[in-house]
This record gives sequence, structure tokens and C-alpha cells, in this order.
Amino acid sequence: MDDPVLLTGAAGRVGQAILGGLADEYEWRLLDRDPPTGDPPGEFVVADVTDEEAVREAMEGVSVVIHLAGDPRPEAPWDSVLTNNIDGTKIVYEAAVDAGVDRVVFASSNHAVGAYETDDRTPEMYRPQGDVLLDGTELPRPSNLYGVSKAAGETLGRYYHDHHDLSVCCVRIGNLTEDHPPIDYERGQAMWLSYRDCAHLFDRAIRADYGYEIVYGISDNDRKYYSIEHARDVLGYEPRDNSAEFD
Repeated sequence: MDDPVLLTGAAGRVGQAILGGLADEYEWRLLDRDPPTGDPPGEFVVADVTDEEAVREAMEGVSVVIHLAGDPRPEAPWDSVLTNNIDGTKIVYEAAVDAGVDRVVFASSNHAVGAYETDDRTPEMYRPQGDVLLDGTELPRPSNLYGVSKAAGETLGRYYHDHHDLSVCCVRIGNLTEDHPPIDYERGQAMWLSYRDCAHLFDRAIRADYGYEIVYGISDNDRKYYSIEHARDVLGYEPRDNSAEFD
């Protein structure tokens, strides 16, 4: 790929996991509202994702956008998720269409479906023998307003795919930690995503051919209530890590 990949929210945890594994694989254009603290692997644009003019300028000449920017707090209030996560995501999609970008990879979240974890299902659903397995075809059931904003971002992606032929992959990211999953925390182990599997998953989302997809971003854990089969089928995702290795 000759054109740059635009990565919004590049200084965040997901951005650092992606760049940690893929810094040398692509030409990067990085956007974050905070200036870089080290030597970034590409052009760095200091801007807020709600700044439409800055986003449009950063979008020029890119072929793929990985959109991570927004308020990541599960407890974030409505005024923040509306401005940063919903309005900001719409700005990214709109600018991508106008710039002729091929695809947007949108960082959704497990919080978009967190309310499936009902009292009568937990903690059994977090265990290898659990009978609940979400596969991306289910409707969103947000667990908080942050989850509402991520469900809205998925729906915006569906709109821009259907009406503007933009390829969109929504990744419902699980529990991203670098070295190992949370010990003695069944839910965290069931939704663990290692840094290297995160980088590999987004690499496949950059390279694969698809229209509109929702996939789950977790490692190949023995404990899981998210299916990764769709990510395998449509993206060629082949995770290498498993939270059971740390039991």
C-alpha cells in the first residue's frame, strides 16, 4: 500500500498496540489532540477529532482510516460522548467519503453489547463451558452511554457504507492488556486481547476485502463469550494468544 494510513487517537492504548506491531508496515499519518512524547513513526497531526477542518486536511491522500479517537471512559457523561464519540465519528466518516478514502476501520467496544451480561448469565458465560456466544449479528445492548456512542458509530458506518459505498469494519474491542490478562478476573480473561493480536487484527482489517462488517476483537481464549469466527472468515484473523496460558 503506497498511500498513508490515517490513525486517529494515535497516542491512546489501542493506537500504541497497533503501532507497536505495525510501525514499519505502513506509512502512517497520526492524529491526536495531545502532542507526541517520543519519536512517532510518521507524520503527526496535533488536532481534535471534532475539528472538521483539521480532520479533512489530515484525510488528504490517505486510503485507509483507523478511527480510535474519542472519550474512552466507560463512565463518560452524555455531553462528552455526544461531542467526541458521535459527532467526531460522523466528521471522520464524512471526511473519508469526501476524500475518496477506501475504508474506515472503526474501534467499537465490548460496551456496545455489555447489557447481554445479565445476572442470570454471569459468571457462567465467562467460562469455557458457557452457552452464550455473541457473533456480531446480535443487536447492540449498551451497558453505558459510552457503549451507546459506540453503537452509534457502528450505525453511522452502516449508513456510510450503504449510501456512499465506503468499506467499514467495526471492531468490538475486548479487554486490551499488553503482557497478560487480568488474573482472577473471569470476565477480563474471557474478553482478553493481547497487544500483538490487536496489531494483527487491525492489520487484517487494513488488508482484507469486505463491505460492512462487525467483528469481535479478542484473542483465541478458552474462555470466551464473543465469537472470533467471523473475524477469521472475513479478515483472515489468526490470533496467537490465549488467556488460558496464564491460568
